[in-house]
Amino acid sequence: MPARHFPVRPSLDQLRRQAKDLLRAYRAGDSAAIADFAEFGSPLVGPTTVKLADAQFVLARSYGLPSWPRLVTACRMTVALWRGDLETVRSLVLRDPRLLTEDARGVTGNWGPPLSYAANLGQDAIIEMLRGLGATDLQQAFNRACLQGQVETARKLHAMMGSPTPADGCLVDPAYTLNADGTQFLLEIGARVYDDNGHRLAPVHMVLETDSRNPAARHRILDLYEQYGFKLPDTPLMAIFRGRVDLLEAHLRRDPGLVTRTFTHEEVYPPELGCGDEVNATHGTPLAGATLLHLCADYDELETARLLLDHGMNPDQPAAIDADGFGGHTPLFSTVVSQPNFWINHHGHPSDAPFTRLLLERGANPNARASLRKQLHPGYEIEGTHEYRDVTPLAWGQRFIHQKLVDPAALRLIAERGGHT
Repeated sequence: MPARHFPVRPSLDQLRRQAKDLLRAYRAGDSAAIADFAEFGSPLVGPTTVKLADAQFVLARSYGLPSWPRLVTACRMTVALWRGDLETVRSLVLRDPRLLTEDARGVTGNWGPPLSYAANLGQDAIIEMLRGLGATDLQQAFNRACLQGQVETARKLHAMMGSPTPADGCLVDPAYTLNADGTQFLLEIGARVYDDNGHRLAPVHMVLETDSRNPAARHRILDLYEQYGFKLPDTPLMAIFRGRVDLLEAHLRRDPGLVTRTFTHEEVYPPELGCGDEVNATHGTPLAGATLLHLCADYDELETARLLLDHGMNPDQPAAIDADGFGGHTPLFSTVVSQPNFWINHHGHPSDAPFTRLLLERGANPNARASLRKQLHPGYEIEGTHEYRDVTPLAWGQRFIHQKLVDPAALRLIAERGGHT
């Protein structure tokens, strides 16, 4: 099993430096390097005989590739695909026709063989060329184009396949990435939201549970499902997911007590829409037993949060406390550890923590206390349930097991307002 994840867009220069670093570490007796050589290298190689080629071989195998030359080919292929360098792609495939069917990265992954990889990027000329050389992965390429919102590429691939009716379940891919353009295209060419027996096909569960965060796209996708005949539940929670403040206001008029109510996991993520357990629903601070304001924080619905506060919602309205004593956290905790924070950190975007700022400006207590426990989605590859007893928002963020979900700007704001651990 690979010890390292081979990037979607690998850099050969960086990998060469990494191989040199591995060589130096192995010669110096570094335990991690020794473990790499023991698992992926030759038993005939030792610290006194090791060469750069040996380190390159070990590194390639640790990424799941069979050899350093195959790694080099993967880098050259993917670089050419990103650049739209048709001639380099053609040359690589003509030199080794097996590349037509092997994943462009040399390891099995979602982006697929060169033609499918090109579809992710909207590289139509390369797609035409590879098809002429015998590539057959049109369906995978079509799915990837829809997932990435490469609608014109998807349209051309659809025509290449003979314009078939999209398969049931095809809406899942663009739901995962919250790609509204891909969703709309699939619906336009016949994707169904119900099957012949009236069973749900629209992947509402994926829209709600995905790790992606793009409020405008989520709103549009849910509206598209409705436009094409899917009946969404009329609940205050769905109004938030849809960004429909008009529907939420109607609920608040009918039931002003909504601003103090807490909601179970099943109410937030309805099983009848295909939603699963808490671990499958990708979010930061726990939402089981949360209020509407907690939900707004993890789904980046800032204006909806303003509306709730304007309707008299307490910025410190706590979540429910479960039978084991976990919960009771205020919405401020949900701004410190959240799924939107993951993407801010992942992409290196600056943050001024607007949600944290809003709650503090409305009087949120920077030193509220709660006990929380969290099991992360398996995609984060961090196992176990982690408990945090009697923590403040600042301590919750500082101690959290996966710092990519923590907003340092939020921690700074809370500290500036007198927050402590």
